Amino acid sequence: MNLLDEDFSEKKGKDTKRTMRVILICIVLLVICIIGIFIYMMYLESQNLKVVLNGQQNSDVKNLLVIEADGTVYVPVRAISSYLGYSCYNGEYSDKSEDTSKCYVQCEGEAANLTLNSNKIYKLNLQEQDNNYTYVYMDKPVKAINGELYITADGMQKAFNTAFQYDTERNVITMYTSAYLLEQYATTILDYGYTELSENFENNKAVVQNMLVVTDDKYFGVINATDGTEVLECKYDDIIYQEATGDFIVCSDDKYGIIGTNKKTKVNLTYDSISLMDYDAGLYLVERDKKYGVIDFNGNSKIYVENDEIGVDISKFQENDLKTGYLLIDNLIPVMKNDKWGLFDKNGNQVVDFEYDSFGYIANNNKEATNLLVIPDYNVIVACVDEKYTLLNASGEQPFKALVDDIYMTINGGEKSYVMIANDKTYDVEEYLDRLGVKNSKDNTNSTNTSTNTSNNVSTEENNDQTNNEENGNDEQQDSEQQNDGQQNDEQQSDEQQENQEETTE
Repeated sequence: MNLLDEDFSEKKGKDTKRTMRVILICIVLLVICIIGIFIYMMYLESQNLKVVLNGQQNSDVKNLLVIEADGTVYVPVRAISSYLGYSCYNGEYSDKSEDTSKCYVQCEGEAANLTLNSNKIYKLNLQEQDNNYTYVYMDKPVKAINGELYITADGMQKAFNTAFQYDTERNVITMYTSAYLLEQYATTILDYGYTELSENFENNKAVVQNMLVVTDDKYFGVINATDGTEVLECKYDDIIYQEATGDFIVCSDDKYGIIGTNKKTKVNLTYDSISLMDYDAGLYLVERDKKYGVIDFNGNSKIYVENDEIGVDISKFQENDLKTGYLLIDNLIPVMKNDKWGLFDKNGNQVVDFEYDSFGYIANNNKEATNLLVIPDYNVIVACVDEKYTLLNASGEQPFKALVDDIYMTINGGEKSYVMIANDKTYDVEEYLDRLGVKNSKDNTNSTNTSTNTSNNVSTEENNDQTNNEENGNDEQQDSEQQNDGQQNDEQQSDEQQENQEETTE
């Protein structure tokens, strides 16, 4: 080999090394690019919201959600229902209609009512023969988006008994229905030494708060769902979870009390039964030796346990759209003692003596009449004594001091009207109350003339006294007044009041 061949070989080797180096650099750069693209794709993926329902990623549910700028998550009530094991309908559960400003969701154990612009959820336990609703509050009111009702994630948890968690760092929303959670924990509790979960629907709601009501085949207790630690010892004959308060009604030796999740006794186990009357008023109905009373959330007595009955059976007044028979027109508690009914306010003060035979009008032979307990727009209830009727307001007072023959409801084309019959004459109750100056809760103005109200009230009292003292003469005076068409409008109103009072006060 000559010198020229050696130079050529050396140059060829250098070129080969250079080419290999370039190829290697390209490969490295390509790998870096691939890694970079992969990382970027992972980043983009991490920015996409993921929704996991009962352990499975669910893009359909994700597409239903509306997330506002402040991070509030809204869900459409009707569309989300089927995914959570519920059915959804327009109107209210106890007042079927096609009112799209209201809806109720229903499962096997419960119905929950929702209303546009309200943050109050009324819930009815369908496994009990009790027509009284309980209620819970959600963080924000129901709102409408494109004509559909939406609730917040907090509202969804409470209406559908569903656990919800939003991990903003990972951008992952996790939802679990109570039915799914209970199924998962059914075997887990065996490891903690318990035999089964409580079958009571109210107790099942506790799982959303990470608690389980369990039994060892003999007694009941409450444990933490995650680690099995005791919340309440397994030593009670019965336990009922109170969703509104988060406490537990417990029973031992046939006596009931209330214990909180902090294990502190709020109400001693001294009663034969306890049930929640009203959350806002902070009241429980209690029973001892077949007598009834009312206590507050701290166990203090508000109405002594000495009464034969507390509350009205609202199943007789379904068209009144009542949610409870314990607290009427937001203030009055009906109480029966010695076969007579009286009224207490929610503070425990008696405002009406035990003098009425019943509350509410029950239609018998009148086919046009509908049972009536309250006239909600005027905050009055119907009271009956000696088969005559009157009205009582939220303070227990009578807007007109008279007893009439009938006070009932009529419904025509879905419109409700209220009728009063006195001395064979028919009156529109709402118009009559307007003339008396009784405030209509739907009227946002204060247009009632004070002097007219005072005149009407004075006239009412005078006419009532006159009826008691001059019973026979009043009938003639009444006929004369009815025939006098030239009287002024104010005098006509006074005459109509007088007619009612004269015919009934006796």
